Amino acid sequence: MIWLRLLLLMLVGGPVVAGAGLTLWMACFGPLGAQAQPFGAGFVHAVAQPGMGHGLWLTVATGAGSAALTVVLSIPLSGWMLTRAWARAAIAPLLAVPHAALAIGLAFIIAPSGWVARLIAPAAQWALPPLWLTPGDPWGLSLIVGLVLKELPFMLLMTLSAAGQVPVAAQVAAGRSLGYSRAYLWARVIWPQILPALRLPMFIVLAYGLSNVDMALLLGPSHPPVLAVQSLRLFTAPDPAMIAPASAMAVILVVVMAGVVIAGMWMVRLCGVVNRWGLERGVRRSVLNGLVAPIYGLYIGLAILAVLALMALPIWSLLRGWSWPLIWPQAWTVQHWLGHDGWHRPALSTVWLGAVVTLISVGICIAWLETEDRLARRAGLWPVIILPLVLPQMGFVPGFVTLQLLLKVPPGTMAVLWAQLVFVLPYVMISLSGPWRRLDPQMLRQAAALGAGPWRRLWAVKLPILLGPIALAAAIGFAVSVAQYLAVLLPGAGRVVTVTTEGIALASGASRSQAGVQGVLQAALPLIGFGWALGLAWVTSHNRRGLRGGLA
Repeated sequence: MIWLRLLLLMLVGGPVVAGAGLTLWMACFGPLGAQAQPFGAGFVHAVAQPGMGHGLWLTVATGAGSAALTVVLSIPLSGWMLTRAWARAAIAPLLAVPHAALAIGLAFIIAPSGWVARLIAPAAQWALPPLWLTPGDPWGLSLIVGLVLKELPFMLLMTLSAAGQVPVAAQVAAGRSLGYSRAYLWARVIWPQILPALRLPMFIVLAYGLSNVDMALLLGPSHPPVLAVQSLRLFTAPDPAMIAPASAMAVILVVVMAGVVIAGMWMVRLCGVVNRWGLERGVRRSVLNGLVAPIYGLYIGLAILAVLALMALPIWSLLRGWSWPLIWPQAWTVQHWLGHDGWHRPALSTVWLGAVVTLISVGICIAWLETEDRLARRAGLWPVIILPLVLPQMGFVPGFVTLQLLLKVPPGTMAVLWAQLVFVLPYVMISLSGPWRRLDPQMLRQAAALGAGPWRRLWAVKLPILLGPIALAAAIGFAVSVAQYLAVLLPGAGRVVTVTTEGIALASGASRSQAGVQGVLQAALPLIGFGWALGLAWVTSHNRRGLRGGLA
């Protein structure tokens, strides 16, 4: 158990804590190896940067606004999806698509010459594309829409999973017998019971909304951008003197996120008090009753945007000509896929990095869980596991890069592998720990009674039974690896190129068709991984439904 704790602390917890500490040091005293600056000079320079105040306001507005909208929309929609398996299956593709791929597709359709404008053009009699400010509007509305599109399926999945811990059918039946509607019971009685299990997912959604860089580069305002993008621009500037204000902005971002989280916790408590007050007085009507039609209209609009965004990626990758205001392209080509645009190298690099870091993560997680079983006690390292998921990446990745340089790890493939492992390992562990710990211990006792030792029980009983969940955890880890942007850009220092870094670079001003190719690859690679996992689970367990832990 000691060596396992040391390994996890060295690979995950240590880099995050040391990276955050080095980021704070560089904010206070300047970059290591350079002439020491007066204490706090980085914060003074950061506050003096043009657009700092407005960027801070945009960060809070887009991050907190998108998180609040995601949670509010997930409440009635999850209640509707609870008894509809086809609806739960329909959100799976959006879960697998990386943030950057969805942002590229959304940018294509909300642009002045995108699908939305083309659909409106005949009725509005527009001879030219309208002078819209999307994407990149100064209010951050495009970014909020993109964040809600990506985070809403995640929040729905977490809500539906947590609902399994509550006797929903019995409580709905009892409430219906008292004259309450199903929607009222879900929102006012059942959902508050599963709220404790949703705090971590809500925190993750809020943390990403406040600190995201990839979607902010594609959809967010640029003059000034949100705080995370400002920090990234200063950190990658050619002037080393900009490292101190960049680190200071990252520290300010962490402090802002902590303040928003505390405010959100108080808001949740206040809503709970109001909800209990209404229940105790038998209030049967809600202020949301008059918002049912607008809310469902918003659902339909978001679903249409998501479908169009995913459709736009392959269309732009095959596009040769699309005159305004035609709804459909009139000329197609496969030249963008024939190799001269150079998509092979990013794709192979992405697959190789994802396969290696996923294999390492799955091996570490299996070793961790098996060690816990043999010692009959938990390792107590969950805070270390979730730490990279709740801290802003810009709050510790720059310091992590500095740590790698201090440890003589040069920028390149090994540095990127280590950085990706910090983010992939937590997701694999969270995905695999539940099925592993729910495995029926009676099977292991029977195997031990037949003379099977610990290693034989692992290879002959546990791993075959849990092959489906292991494959699914590997697919999730691979999808997380494909989606990484900062963990490739900063540790790789331009020496490592993936479909995500290439797609964001191309979508920022180069050929839309080349960006569409990279977007298709970003979306396709995780889907292929999930398809492989589900196929493997079906092949190994479709005729053995009695086995627990598999994917039936």
